[in-house]
Amino acid sequence: MSVIMTLRTHGDAQELERRAAADPDAMRAIAERAKGHGLIAHRFYGSDDGQIMVVDEWPDPESFRTFFEESRSEIEPLMREVGVTAEPQITFWRKLESHDEVGWGA
Repeated sequence: MSVIMTLRTHGDAQELERRAAADPDAMRAIAERAKGHGLIAHRFYGSDDGQIMVVDEWPDPESFRTFFEESRSEIEPLMREVGVTAEPQITFWRKLESHDEVGWGA
């Protein structure tokens, strides 16, 4: 069963959007490389209090870890450009069988 990966950090979400709009090919290139490692789904989210969160679905944690280590040299400069100064908090989540699912093909 696949896992959800969240990556949370402090940064400027509006600056991330500006940079992504200015060079969408760079963002797409990283996403394409991630798909080559098994990425199933991917989204960025931002909050008004300076947080950025990535929500991905991966086949397993190791697929993400392999991609992230191979791509750090590209990802870390982008993160610094949007004000990220600390290591992101990465968490892997498994779906719980709670018997109350709504949406997402439930």
